[in-house]
Amino acid sequence: MSIFLNSLFASVALGHLMVDVFNSSRPILLTFLGLSETEIALISTIYIWASALSQPFFGWLSDRIGPRWLASGGVLWMTVFYSLAVLLPGNTGLICLIVAALGSAAFHPVGTVQATLQGRDILKGREATAASLFFMSGQIGHFIGPVVTGLILAKMGAPGLVSLSVISIPVGLALARQLSANKPHPHPTTTATAEQVHWSLWAILALVVVATLQSWAQSNMVNFVPKYIKDLGQTTTTYGNMAGLFMGGSALGNFIGGILGDRYTKKYVVAMALLLAAVPIFVMSKIGWSGWLYLLIPLSGMFTGAVLSIIIVLAQRLLPGGMALASGLALGFMFSVGALGMLLTGPMAETQGFPSVLVLSSGLVLVGAIIALALPKEIATVKTQ
Repeated sequence: MSIFLNSLFASVALGHLMVDVFNSSRPILLTFLGLSETEIALISTIYIWASALSQPFFGWLSDRIGPRWLASGGVLWMTVFYSLAVLLPGNTGLICLIVAALGSAAFHPVGTVQATLQGRDILKGREATAASLFFMSGQIGHFIGPVVTGLILAKMGAPGLVSLSVISIPVGLALARQLSANKPHPHPTTTATAEQVHWSLWAILALVVVATLQSWAQSNMVNFVPKYIKDLGQTTTTYGNMAGLFMGGSALGNFIGGILGDRYTKKYVVAMALLLAAVPIFVMSKIGWSGWLYLLIPLSGMFTGAVLSIIIVLAQRLLPGGMALASGLALGFMFSVGALGMLLTGPMAETQGFPSVLVLSSGLVLVGAIIALALPKEIATVKTQ
């Protein structure tokens, strides 16, 4: 789309892709290192919480000092500590991996706001579309990351992952150049767009619950599918590819969901996407290893990922304070509750098997689809002809 011809948006999108290549390599790396489901859940939860709980702070800081060093510094911070994580042995490497999550926390609120602002200016108010393209870039990173990580680990082992860090350095430097003006993010104003949403207490609670259920279900898939595929007797390359297919589907779904969210009533788009997500996830719980997983896994990613940009745009309009603070609070909350859910589903996967987690996940998105009907009925930004 034409927005990618804008150098600022393109740099932010590329930064998001690189950050999430690092983020998505974590489950593959932890699986390769031989950790159990409970250990993967624990390390992943700490990692996600380190990122999620600090995002509101970085968003607040960006609203006051500008986005430049938080965006570029976030990418470069991840580069350094991810490199240490794959080079240092044992617990030292795992600690560095967790510290790397702070770079993701610094980048995400800033990047989200920059994407939304470009949507207002370049796409004439289509914020959900712009946000979906930004998140699609990150989810493409989530698609590339597991596939590339699986290939590198199979051929070179953990130290070979330093090659990802080499690629990310110019990305961080390009962000610093594009954001050289370093203007603080604007605070929300009362606009026609903002007035389209009328919030009740039930609508606010619905947004919180839908975000919780979607994030929990997606975290289950992202973090445990690689271990499940490995336990079914498949190779590092295969479970890396499967994790990549899930996030590739999520990237496509996020793009489609953003466009539909700008054209139709957002709550109906969210409800339908989550309803459809329950089907492939439930079928996966019944079939074990099968060639059908090459279709079911990306479909589950597509439908669960379709709601992300809509949730974030709604949260930006609801939460007080600067736009980056609102984005940081929304993203931080979603990442946190997803990680909290993993503390329950990790031991569940060990004691009852991953198919039981899939059944749970299908139930989560099904309940989310019903509750989404209580979201505010927002007027579509783009009218259909």
